[in-house]
Amino acid sequence: MPMSHVFERFRPKPPAQSPSLYCMLIVGLGNPGKEYAQTRHNVGFMVIEALAERHGLRFQRKHGKAEVADGLIAGQRVLLAKPQTYVNLSGEAVNVLRRFTRLAPERILVICDDLDLPLGTIRIREQGGSGGHNGLKSIAHHLGTTRFPRLRIGIGRPPAEERLGRDDDLVTAHVLGNFTADERVIINSAIARAVAAVETAVVEGVQTAMNRFNEPGRGVAP
Repeated sequence: MPMSHVFERFRPKPPAQSPSLYCMLIVGLGNPGKEYAQTRHNVGFMVIEALAERHGLRFQRKHGKAEVADGLIAGQRVLLAKPQTYVNLSGEAVNVLRRFTRLAPERILVICDDLDLPLGTIRIREQGGSGGHNGLKSIAHHLGTTRFPRLRIGIGRPPAEERLGRDDDLVTAHVLGNFTADERVIINSAIARAVAAVETAVVEGVQTAMNRFNEPGRGVAP
């Protein structure tokens, strides 16, 4: 037997990585601070907070740059997270949590708003591009992959764009503005459906959630 094979045989093996304690890391995107709490850009926070309330989980501690809630959904242990960076830096918080949970990107579900979906539409995908969403861009950058599931909630584009064309100032004002009373009725229904979709993803998988909750014919998310 060649000596190289002998050395290889007796070379110490690296310790195996312990399996994760968690079934899934679920991240809602939004901006921290009371002034942003009810804005369209914070609908990811709204969903994760509704999910936590439904299952009796509380955001009582921080891990890295995120507030987290640890507990069970249908017997599956999950970690819920609200990054406390601004949306465009969300990847910094998510990457710390990825290392902590030892979960593959495929087990990290990100919930965010989407300008290009009609108001109240929800859309789930197993992977994909950012669609111009800076939070998704940041997460993809820090994870080194776009292969993580995401649940998008449509907030629509500002009506003035239809008359004036796309305008960065209009979009920023729309994203950082609060829902109107009429919009709030629609978005509350979307939040309830999104919570049910996340529960399905945890228990039955993302593909099942896609089949059950994606709404065809109401806009296409990139």
